[in-house]
Amino acid sequence: MQLRYQYRVYPTPGQQNRLAQAFGCARVVFNDALRARQVAYQAGLKLSDTDVQKLVVTEAKRTPERQWLGEVASVVLVQASQDARRAYRNWFDSMSGKRKGRKVGAPRFRSRKDNRQAIRLTRNGFSIRANRKLYVAKVGELKVAWSRDLPSEPSSVTIIKDAAGRYFASFVVETSDEPLPESQFEVGIDLGLTSFAVCSDGRVIDSPKFLRRAERKLRKAQQDLSRKQKGSKNRTKARVRVAKAHARVADSRKDWAHKLSTTLIRENQAIYVEDLCVTGLARTRLAKSVHDAGWGMFVRMVEEKAARYGRTVVKVDRFFPSSQLCSVCGAKDGPKPLSVREWTCRGCGAVHDRDLNAAKNILAEGRSERLNACGETVSLPA
Repeated sequence: MQLRYQYRVYPTPGQQNRLAQAFGCARVVFNDALRARQVAYQAGLKLSDTDVQKLVVTEAKRTPERQWLGEVASVVLVQASQDARRAYRNWFDSMSGKRKGRKVGAPRFRSRKDNRQAIRLTRNGFSIRANRKLYVAKVGELKVAWSRDLPSEPSSVTIIKDAAGRYFASFVVETSDEPLPESQFEVGIDLGLTSFAVCSDGRVIDSPKFLRRAERKLRKAQQDLSRKQKGSKNRTKARVRVAKAHARVADSRKDWAHKLSTTLIRENQAIYVEDLCVTGLARTRLAKSVHDAGWGMFVRMVEEKAARYGRTVVKVDRFFPSSQLCSVCGAKDGPKPLSVREWTCRGCGAVHDRDLNAAKNILAEGRSERLNACGETVSLPA
């Protein structure tokens, strides 16, 4: 299995200038490759990947307008051309139905004002030296903050500069993780906003609400940015302060989701979650809270780690009435407004907490989908 290991890097001022030059050259080659493919498509011509690469890299270096492309490593330019090819092909495969998942839009041209700049290098463009520094062709040796060792020799590396001005090195490595020992526990999870999750075993996971807690600091930073004159150096500094404040919120949320998903994967053999329509919920008045919760990121992490460590994740259909069914007798009590947190079953008289009852129903429905080989509906146990 291929995974990414990302580390913070600290280039010197001179290396930052060379990286900025590499970012710009890669951006120009990417845009030229997209434009060449669009012109050929409109003219009814067929260009192979080799033809496009020769046009935007090899021949472009010989022209006065693009001769400065020779000042950066050729592997950066070649990979930029390959990225354009992949983006264009993904778009066509998505329209024709060959690519599964959500529809992919047409690739857009990159801008020098984009918040994220990146270059990608294969093995002939970088190496890890004996002094634990990362050598990048025509950039030099970059200082890396190694938080952990790489499990294998990396096949490629992506140098990234984010909106906050931080630099990262993202390595692609091959891993062979052993499955975790089998566990006898299974859990159903009901995701929410008041509490991030309620588990079928009664455990309640509070929502950290990172964005809500940082709103005051973010508001002050944004107000400070709005008062700066456009194009001034002070506005650039204020923009970086806003980006750093947002980066702290995003990093905290991601770190918390990683730790929670790892804990659930270690403790349970199977995890059952509801297939929420996060995109639809993000269009309602609860949009800020939905984005702050990070449900989609959390579920994706659980699925990735389950595939890595031999666990099972089942998504229960979003139209399954988990909040309307009694987890004791299976009677359907009908829809209820969000203000109703507890209710009494008319059939058996059991008193239910709304979220805990939903988690138990998600567990029962997920187990029926996983264990019933025929795919038929399995009723809840009496």
